[in-house]
Amino acid sequence: MHPIRSLITALELQPHPEGGWYREVFRSADRFAPSALPERYLGSRSCVTSIYFLLRSGEVSRFHRLRSDELWHFYEGVPLTLHLLHPDGTYGSVCLGKDPRKGEQYVVAVPRGIWMGAEGPQKRGYSLVGCTVAPGFDFTDFDLARRDELLAMYPARSDIIGRLTTR
Repeated sequence: MHPIRSLITALELQPHPEGGWYREVFRSADRFAPSALPERYLGSRSCVTSIYFLLRSGEVSRFHRLRSDELWHFYEGVPLTLHLLHPDGTYGSVCLGKDPRKGEQYVVAVPRGIWMGAEGPQKRGYSLVGCTVAPGFDFTDFDLARRDELLAMYPARSDIIGRLTTR
């Protein structure tokens, strides 16, 4: 079996709707009641959740945003580029990796409401990261970007938006 495929199997990863592969590895049994959360949440939420997330060469995490803050943690493989489209129209990118001497970061915090998308290795390899969300992840808090909407908001980023959206 191919080494990357064997890692996907060993970690019991499955396809993620945004692209790539994932598995939830932790969901707090403790929950926030709706009255303890901001109005943007519809119902209670786990206090925190965490997943493994893997991109193989040529795969992307399509632009999406959450109602919660998210921490991305680098584990192994090739550095991953995280693209960020901020509500004020600005763009930023961060390289998640294992060599801070090259400007790579082990952990990146993405505040709620920021459009984020990621590109893994362009050639051979994979990027294995973890994503921790607080309050915990729920698919009702997940928005997958529409290409036309992002292009209207960020016309100067059409190249990245074209690569990290499908519709």
